[in-house]
Order: sequence, then structure tokens, then C-alpha cells
Amino acid sequence: MNQSKDTNAAIWKSDEAVQNWTSTAAERERQRGAQWRFMGELLPFGEQDVFTFLDLGAGTGAAAAGILSLYPRSTAILADFSPQMMDEGQRELMPFAGRFQYVEFDMLKGDWPAAIPTTLDAVVSSMCIHHMPDDRKQGLFAEILEHLAPGAWYVNYDPVTSADPLVAATWERRNDRDDPAAASKRLNRTPEDQSRYENHVRYMIPLEQQLDYLRSAGFQGVDVYWKQLENVIYAGRRPV
Repeated sequence: MNQSKDTNAAIWKSDEAVQNWTSTAAERERQRGAQWRFMGELLPFGEQDVFTFLDLGAGTGAAAAGILSLYPRSTAILADFSPQMMDEGQRELMPFAGRFQYVEFDMLKGDWPAAIPTTLDAVVSSMCIHHMPDDRKQGLFAEILEHLAPGAWYVNYDPVTSADPLVAATWERRNDRDDPAAASKRLNRTPEDQSRYENHVRYMIPLEQQLDYLRSAGFQGVDVYWKQLENVIYAGRRPV
């Protein structure tokens, strides 16, 4: 585990960092749009079903938008701890006005806001669980299970690590094909870039460890339902 200082809060509550993040939103949509839709397709609902789902660590709401588009009668609760990200999300999600609400929630703490229902039809998260220390990952998975209705699903999209250096090097080599400048960027990071990188990888862990956390929390049907190199979508269901 990377032992450098955790700068997650400082980054995501920085106006400049959030502006930089939103400036590349179109590229992320191109890269991840299919995965956000796939997350929605894993949920056991028909197109016209009415249900409420929670998007944890929602940021600007990209994952929620994918699910709201797929299910036009669904509603979303988006939880995040960054006022800047939530403000941007309010603008990004205007096409879904009336079908979503933001709730401030610091996932490092176990006190869930009263605005989040005690029973949810589904919970999703995207690119945020890897920012949680291991003990908090375990606690959060147990809390998610408690908030799900019997038979309801949790779906997560996140990067993982590999303990095998050959696997990690292969992931990196393949990713460099998509971004030929990536190697140069790695070797020439500014101090700010390095801080953001360390923040990104600090709490990343191998896939199997996370699946074990889900099973230990009590989830059924735990599996990796999609994987491309280090990026995975795994899910599990609360027992009926």
C-alpha cells in the first residue's frame, strides 16, 4: 500500500482540480460510457420498471446518467462529499430534472445520511471504492448490504491491482497503445501530477481481495461480470 499522505479530500474539494476533471469529461464518456450502461443492464429491471437506486461516490453523476437513460422511470440518489463535484453534477444531470437528488455523504465515515432510504432497490458505485482504505471497503460493503432490499443488487466499476509484476506490466503496455504519450507522462510528472497519481493508487488492491470482502459481507452471486485489463465490474446480490 502506498503510505504517502492521503490527499483525496484536498483534490476533490479543490475548484481547480474539479475544473480539470470536468474539462476531460467528454473523453471519459467516450471511454467509459459503455461500461456505465452495462452496469445498468446487470440490474434485474425491465425498461419500464419504477425503482430507486443509490449512486455512491457519484461525482458528477456519469454512472447515474447511464442508468437513468436506460430506465426512464427510475430515480437516483447521488451521494458525494465534494460540493464542487455535486454542483457540476447538478448541471450535467439537468436532462433528468425531477428524477435525481444529491446527498452529501463522506464514505470514509459510517454514518449514512437520513436522506438515503434505509431500503434501496439497487446500489452502484463507479471509480470511487479504490479511494477507500481496506477496513473502510469492508465496512462500506456491509453497510450497502444492510441498505439493499432483499434480492437487490450492488454493482461496482473500479480499477484493481495485480500482485504479479508481469500482469501489471502487460496492462501498462497495452494501455500505452491507447495513449502513446503515456510513457513520457509517467516519466515527467509534475509534483502535482505525482500527488494525484499517488492519491489514485494509494488504496488499490487486487480483485480477489475485494470479492472476498463482498462474500464476507453476505452478498450472493458475487462475480466479475466484466473485465478489461485493470478495470472491472463486479456485483453481488443481497440474499432474498
